[in-house]
Amino acid sequence: MEHFIVSARKYRPQNFEDVVGQQAITNTLLKSIENNHLAQALLFTGPRGVGKTSCARILAKKINQQDAEIAADEDFAFNIFELDAASNNSVDDIRSLTEQVRIPPQTGKYKVYIIDEVHMLSQAAFNAFLKTLEEPPAHAIFILATTEKHKIIPTILSRCQIFDFKRIGVLDAKNYLKVICEKEEITAEDDALHIIAQKADGAMRDALSIFDRVVSFSGKNLTREAVTENLNVLDYETYFNMTDLVIENKIPQVLNAFNTILSKGFEGHHFINGLASHFRDLLVAKDKATLNLLEVGDAAKKKYLAQATKATIPFLMQAINKANDCDLNFKTSKNQRLLVELTLMQIASITFDGEKKKSNNYIIPATFFQSLSPAKKLKDEVKSIEKKDIKITALKTQVPPPSLKSPVLKSAQRRTSSLSLKSIHQKKEEKKITSEENFDNHPKDIFTEQTLQDYWKKYIAILNEKGERSMASIVGTDVPLLKDNFKITFTVPNKLMKDQFKKGRPKILNYLRKELNNYGISIEVILNETVEKKFAYTPQEKYNKLKEKNPLLDKLKHSFELDL
Repeated sequence: MEHFIVSARKYRPQNFEDVVGQQAITNTLLKSIENNHLAQALLFTGPRGVGKTSCARILAKKINQQDAEIAADEDFAFNIFELDAASNNSVDDIRSLTEQVRIPPQTGKYKVYIIDEVHMLSQAAFNAFLKTLEEPPAHAIFILATTEKHKIIPTILSRCQIFDFKRIGVLDAKNYLKVICEKEEITAEDDALHIIAQKADGAMRDALSIFDRVVSFSGKNLTREAVTENLNVLDYETYFNMTDLVIENKIPQVLNAFNTILSKGFEGHHFINGLASHFRDLLVAKDKATLNLLEVGDAAKKKYLAQATKATIPFLMQAINKANDCDLNFKTSKNQRLLVELTLMQIASITFDGEKKKSNNYIIPATFFQSLSPAKKLKDEVKSIEKKDIKITALKTQVPPPSLKSPVLKSAQRRTSSLSLKSIHQKKEEKKITSEENFDNHPKDIFTEQTLQDYWKKYIAILNEKGERSMASIVGTDVPLLKDNFKITFTVPNKLMKDQFKKGRPKILNYLRKELNNYGISIEVILNETVEKKFAYTPQEKYNKLKEKNPLLDKLKHSFELDL
């Protein structure tokens, strides 16, 4: 049986070109070697599994390969000394190291000392190392590596050239896993490798360890389903389905879906964090400028773009805030499941407009979903049909009509019926005019706001001639304003005027469209109750009103010494 070598060791970088996601640092180190501008003490710092020790070993090997007479495969193993500070952190260990530093190398130019996990050295060991680090021999180079730079004393940091290694991006890790799949003859779905890269959280060594584990589980064919099952992570399909439910205000289905997630062994805290991240990704997908921030596979990106069209930005912002509040309160909550369920119900109620919302924590009443049950719908339809049948039967069996002098008939005549010929004619006219707005082949001549206001005044005069003084006064309360796309805005001071204006709007539209030869005109009525119209009641007010129209009136009054 062949001995198995884990991928983290098998595919450990042997040169700077193989290092993933640290191009800026590797290029700097290569240029420093080529230009003979390398410091004698370097500090590699950054998260675990990002290539600090690998770069230190590659650098130690490259330093002595500058001479053309030396073979390219020479690894200079006798010139490289690696010390683990986690287990060799005493003063005696550092003193032993400083004594070895004095001896020059037998082959090559430099002796390279790699001290891993240097932050584990004791205070006394750091102090013993200070003098050697400040003035090392010309043939000695120190490379220190650590994951916790803040634990190193400042006097050591000031003597080193510091290189900060960054977390490896999801796309970089995924692309490197693709290369390994090709070498190992493994077929893998793009989404499967993406999930592995996300789970690694910026550490390439972790990504390779997870990769080995998943391959052991599913063999030479990696699928998204197999990876999510093996790693026990929530598939992004779960979040897509949950988002569809909350957008459609389906609270009962949302609670059932959350119960299914809990039954699979997932924690509510983990789920609500993932849902907040999903909402964030949808927000990112709504703008092309931020689309590159979406670190997902191509198939998942299409789904995000499709769902982003369903979710509005105000909804996503409120949903993210509620999910974050749930995250903050989760640990202190005594009933954590109820907290998540309340949050989900509040999110599912954001886009609901069926009832007036009383607060930001509004939840759709349970009675709403009971009224939507299929049995109740059928029952209501049956009742409606029965009522219609009763009315028809009553009309057929109705007694002869009363005399015209009947007080009941007179009362009925005084009431305006919603089915009167006049109201039907108005509705038909309004429907006809509204339907013309959709016709693209009608003329749409350009006109100015001044031209609009001139015809508006003419229409007021027409109304006065017809005796429709009430409508004329409403139309004359303000001047119309012209916006983009031939949209006219008209402001009224109260709701009664707004309702009356809407009744007469079809006739106004018909008149303006014909006179201005533009059938793309629309009128929006704006209610502004703060607008007050000043009416003249007293003689002084009437005089002031006339004086505004003709300032010479004041001169006439003073010339002839007239009274009001």
